[in-house]
Amino acid sequence: MKRIKISLVVIWLVLTALWLAADTLLPEPFTYFSFRSVFVQYSGVLGIGLMSVAMWLAMRPIWLEPHLDGLDKMYRLHKWLGISALVVSVLHWWWAKGTKWMVGWGWLERPVRAPRPEETLGAVEGWLRSQRGLAESIGEWAFYAAVVMIVLALVKRFPYHLFVKTHKWLALAYLALVWHAVVLTTFDYWTQPVGWALGVLLSGGTVAAVLALTGRIGARRQVQGTIESITDYPALRVLETTVELDAGWPGHAAGQFAFVTSDQTEGAHPYTIASAWNPADRRLTFITKALGDHTSRLRERLKTGMRVTVEGPYGRFDFEDAQPHQIWVGAGIGITPFIARLKHRAAHPNTRTIDLFHTTADYDQAAIDRLTADAAAAGVRLHVLVDDRDGRLNGERIRAAVPQWRSASLWFCGPAGFGQALSADFRANGLPPERFHQELFQMR
Repeated sequence: MKRIKISLVVIWLVLTALWLAADTLLPEPFTYFSFRSVFVQYSGVLGIGLMSVAMWLAMRPIWLEPHLDGLDKMYRLHKWLGISALVVSVLHWWWAKGTKWMVGWGWLERPVRAPRPEETLGAVEGWLRSQRGLAESIGEWAFYAAVVMIVLALVKRFPYHLFVKTHKWLALAYLALVWHAVVLTTFDYWTQPVGWALGVLLSGGTVAAVLALTGRIGARRQVQGTIESITDYPALRVLETTVELDAGWPGHAAGQFAFVTSDQTEGAHPYTIASAWNPADRRLTFITKALGDHTSRLRERLKTGMRVTVEGPYGRFDFEDAQPHQIWVGAGIGITPFIARLKHRAAHPNTRTIDLFHTTADYDQAAIDRLTADAAAAGVRLHVLVDDRDGRLNGERIRAAVPQWRSASLWFCGPAGFGQALSADFRANGLPPERFHQELFQMR
């Protein structure tokens, strides 16, 4: 989390610094209208800049994963950038549009403009000025559309398949806002660093928008596969699905995830891979729990022999650190990456000691028996806690069960609130923050 928080602040500061190198928020003389003129430019550059970075991240660039600690963190940054761009754009819209309304209502009096000296404009600047009215209209309506689609993306109750469709059309609104920005940005900016940076951001964002609209994001990392088997655990509301992949999968580390498409109208969904990679048989196992409208329908929709598309792998929840002991906490369906790691460790044993805590509200003896067998084969000490029988898991119980916790790292996957509570508890008791690893498995 720390890296993406720093990244968000740095993006804001860099864009602001570049703009301040070209202009000022303290014009002379300082009046409402002189400030409005520069603030509209500043907020416009900042808003489209933030949105452009968010578009870049939407392309799922794997080269950024090591720097931002995985695609799950990158998507969280993408969300924060979208919210930031929304806030800045609302301010931009109000100062641009609200001022005109206040003049019309008689709340403000527009200053009389002094006669302008004759200007000789270049061909490009002259043409851009001739497009200002059209660019303002296009930008205004694209802004309204973008606001609606960003708000819908933040509403958890909005169905995922509709979210995928509306979020895709956000790319079209972005392209309209790019045109708005190119035409209305102060022309002199383009010869300065702020303009160069803006040009790079808009170009990259435009490429991302085109890829999104044509369905090409992640296309080079997609492999076709066939569902080989489906195991149902009704008491857990869980499906275990094994997919045999065609050639082309690059392999994955235990703990990574992939996007799986079983229905083109629904789109791709992210699932943690619950199996270690064996290139000899090219099989992946996914464990999915009925938590929403899509996953609740998988039991009826998925069939053996069905073709699916798998894209990935992604993520940095890879269990790689230098600590001699690790504590794993898999809450509910959050046990999935640990199952993959258990299988990997059984095939590649090492001397690190590991305690795995699996806390769950639902119980299925067959599933627990399989988990117990996997833990025994991997040489991992397993602690299973069923909420109704054993009570809730917390930091105190983990520390009591693992005396060497001070020299350990803690890897958590499960509900975000539970992870945040555990992180705060262990930090308060002296565990360095960098030793707490949490999968942020929420892609919207």
